[in-house]
Amino acid sequence: MSDHEIASNVSPIDIEDELRRSFLEYSMSVIVARALPDVRDGLKPVHRRILYAMHESGLTPSRAFKKSAWTVGEVIGKYHPHGDSAVYDTMVRMAQDFAMRTPLVDGHGNFGSVDGDSAAAMRYTESRLARPAMELLRDLEKETVDFGPNYDESLQDPRVLPARFPNLLVNGSAGIAVGMATNILPHNLGEVINATIALIDNPEITTAELMEHLPGPDFPTGGAIMGREGIVSAYETGRGSIKVRGKAHVEQTSTGRMRIIITEIPYALNKSKLVTKIAELVREKKLPEISDLRDESDRRGMRVVIELKTTAIPQVVLNKLYKHTQLETGMGIIQLALVDGVPRELSLKQILFHYIEHQKDVIVRRTRYDLRKAEERAHILDGYIIALDNIDEVIRIIRGSADDVEAKAKLVERFGFSEAQTDAILEMRLRRLTGLERSKIEEELAELREKIAWYKKILGDMNLVLQIIKDEMSEIREKHGNPRRTEIMGVSRDLDVEDLIAEEDMVVTITKAGYVKRLPVATYRQQKRGGKGISGVNLKDSDFVEHLFISSTHDFVLFFSSKGKVYRLKVHELPVGSRHARGTAVVNLLPFAQDERIAAVITTRDFTPDEYLLFATSHGMVKKTAIQAYDRSRRDGIIAINLRDDDELIAVRRVRNGELVMMVSAEGKAIRWDEADARPMGRDTTGVRGMNVKGDDRVLGMEIAASGSELFVVTERGYGKRTPVDQYPIQNRGGMGVKTIQVTPKKGRLAGMKIVMPGHELMLISDEGVVIRVKAEDISQLGRSTQGVKVMNVHENDRVSAIARVSGKKKKRPAAVEGQQTLIAHDESRVPGMSDREAAAEDLASEDFEEDEE
Repeated sequence: MSDHEIASNVSPIDIEDELRRSFLEYSMSVIVARALPDVRDGLKPVHRRILYAMHESGLTPSRAFKKSAWTVGEVIGKYHPHGDSAVYDTMVRMAQDFAMRTPLVDGHGNFGSVDGDSAAAMRYTESRLARPAMELLRDLEKETVDFGPNYDESLQDPRVLPARFPNLLVNGSAGIAVGMATNILPHNLGEVINATIALIDNPEITTAELMEHLPGPDFPTGGAIMGREGIVSAYETGRGSIKVRGKAHVEQTSTGRMRIIITEIPYALNKSKLVTKIAELVREKKLPEISDLRDESDRRGMRVVIELKTTAIPQVVLNKLYKHTQLETGMGIIQLALVDGVPRELSLKQILFHYIEHQKDVIVRRTRYDLRKAEERAHILDGYIIALDNIDEVIRIIRGSADDVEAKAKLVERFGFSEAQTDAILEMRLRRLTGLERSKIEEELAELREKIAWYKKILGDMNLVLQIIKDEMSEIREKHGNPRRTEIMGVSRDLDVEDLIAEEDMVVTITKAGYVKRLPVATYRQQKRGGKGISGVNLKDSDFVEHLFISSTHDFVLFFSSKGKVYRLKVHELPVGSRHARGTAVVNLLPFAQDERIAAVITTRDFTPDEYLLFATSHGMVKKTAIQAYDRSRRDGIIAINLRDDDELIAVRRVRNGELVMMVSAEGKAIRWDEADARPMGRDTTGVRGMNVKGDDRVLGMEIAASGSELFVVTERGYGKRTPVDQYPIQNRGGMGVKTIQVTPKKGRLAGMKIVMPGHELMLISDEGVVIRVKAEDISQLGRSTQGVKVMNVHENDRVSAIARVSGKKKKRPAAVEGQQTLIAHDESRVPGMSDREAAAEDLASEDFEEDEE
């Protein structure tokens, strides 16, 4: 061919158009023929061709295994012209019970493991169809689906399988196409069938109602799904994200040490890599609580053993494993599948709808096939009956004919047989001429007429078609269903730092000078009661423990300052100290101003709207605010109460409905009023008048004073008394109050006040650091307007500066229960309204200050 002829046959094209067209063809080929499953049978072409090739080769569950290499050759040679490794890897996965929720291939030999071990070469393994796969292929020979030519048009293979159960949801599918991907998670066979039946019964069913039957994915490796939000999103929109955790429990060894046993891991996780990752974290000191690690998994199940050190808290170690390893992992859900050859993201209801439509088509096509075959057979049997009724004449015609053609023509002419009937009569054996055979023919014909009527009824009633679908799926559920393996937890949240910290009760101490520390309750339990002096209190700087309480490491501590601000920390954020250590200065923890100090401390776990705090200032202002208003944090604190000039916050107490408030001033006045007189107010407010103080008088303290308790007051010169609170009249808020002690220059102004109960003891501390401990019951109980008695001898230049209340009861501490370090104090000396932990804290304070008994 000349150059001129070649040039005349070349057509110029635009390169952009050609690239666009070629890429589009390639994209569609990958989408339709490789990467995405069909919504009807849940299979990609390679999976479908493997199952069909095995079915055509007779590799059914009732037959013997055959070499996998033979099956791979059949698939490649007849239907799938790609590499043998791609086909074999696909077949291996369909045989793995840790990859498929309902395996479709029954493998014999090494087909890999959950540790990531690859399968043996195809020449060593054997395979056949698994029983559930037969349900996907059932009725294939009854023209239930369309067939198409293979790659060289020498054979036909199905374009979709009948799929008598919703395989797309049961086994899921994952694939990456061009510009799109799918990741459908596996589900429980029985639950999927239940959901399908529910949709058949109620086409208007909601996603929430479907989830009553199908609560979520069910992985072959078990595990637990954390929360339902991602599942709901995927089921409603086709996209979602879930978190999956492995399952583990704690065992105690014969030596008393604890170990964590991992029995289930998240889906598609390599167990060997998980164990390796844990070992790396141990070497990197991120999991120092682990002393030994081994994999004891065998044929009976998975068992990864994690030995813990004696001081380790198992739940904390588990939380660290969830955070730092794939023992907890996220999974994205993209329910993308082919619908009529077009990729679409589908909701759960849409997937089931398209599957039901496919099954309706399968049942209708199968029934038409059965009807045609039954009518054809009945037609033959009708011919038999006519021939037997006229057997002598039929034999005469056949004997008198020169050949088959002549015989057929004469029979058709004489009896009106069809060609099929004459062929059957001519092929009929002589033994069919007996009377017994005639009765069998008549019985068979009667049965066929009943079947034909049934088939026609099915084709004329779509409700009957749906009932057949339900009945046949129910049979599959009973035959192949099994219990759910994956648990669905009700709550989903991210692990935070608290999940990595053991929850235990801590004793928190805060001194008058502002030193803070915490130490475990067990520190006190391990020591004997008693001891000389005032262990734990530093007297060198006239300091003393002002706040001592028990709280969990996960609780909040609210520090209210004298400037009316509140700062928030978690207990685990406080420094740990020894029993005799002074602690860390609060200014190193909180951004206090130079003249700012701690006025009150409140601990809480939850900020509930029905719990209130009552504030009191030195100028007599009070404010009641819901604790929920303080559920926020700022590094430099937030305003707790607005203070006027020269005023300062002196007390914050929890208050409940119906409780009575006692306020005492330095000039010896006291007022008792109902908390209901103070209406709830916002956080950033000044409050209302609680007690009217004049001149240089100031409010010393505020307490909740229930009936039956006593008010203890002490003057600067050490004179004090206790008076039943019932002797104080209940007044309106904002009054000046009544006298609680006769104030004289000799005895000085009041220095402090406390509400006490029988059994309490009091610590009196002076400016020079002198401390005395007295029993409350040893202090005279006097009337309201009396001068009091000598409680503490104070030097001429010294004065009482503070008092502290401790429990004086000596009671045996309860033993730890199941390793929980929780201290509960039970005694009648508890101040009304005091919590268990507050009473226990006073008990610890009593222990700390117990005098030596020699």
